[in-house]
Amino acid sequence: MLQWTDIVRYAKYGNPEPDRRVERTDAGWQEILTPGQYRVMRQKGTEPPYRNLYCRSYEPGRYVCAGCGSDLFNSTEKYHAISGWPSFTQPAGKAAVKYAFDDSHGMTRIEALCNVCDSHLGHVFPDGPEPAGLRYCINSQSLRRVDNR
Repeated sequence: MLQWTDIVRYAKYGNPEPDRRVERTDAGWQEILTPGQYRVMRQKGTEPPYRNLYCRSYEPGRYVCAGCGSDLFNSTEKYHAISGWPSFTQPAGKAAVKYAFDDSHGMTRIEALCNVCDSHLGHVFPDGPEPAGLRYCINSQSLRRVDNR
């Protein structure tokens, strides 16, 4: 189980290596992503709160990266955070998510990215429920829900 200290350490000193890498040109990303997905995932945008696909969805399954299909989160870790975006307590695995400091908009936050394709997912905060206290606040545009294997 990841803790906030793990997240900060990864952002500061380096993330676990993913099992694989997916890289595309900017034009290649524009070909496979919708305009909304491209704005969020490649330009680090944010979708409107509460008006997104997975904010209020609690169906069982896995959430994979909309860009490369990598496992990111499991529905068993999803909870109602009242933040306006899908929220999770833990990623699907230690190397699923990549972390980076984000000093944009006059704040210091930790950005969550897909560790396989570097797509922007959202941010992670230390104000989630116990036992780890993490809240992964993720844009629905970055995700695709699939049934469990």
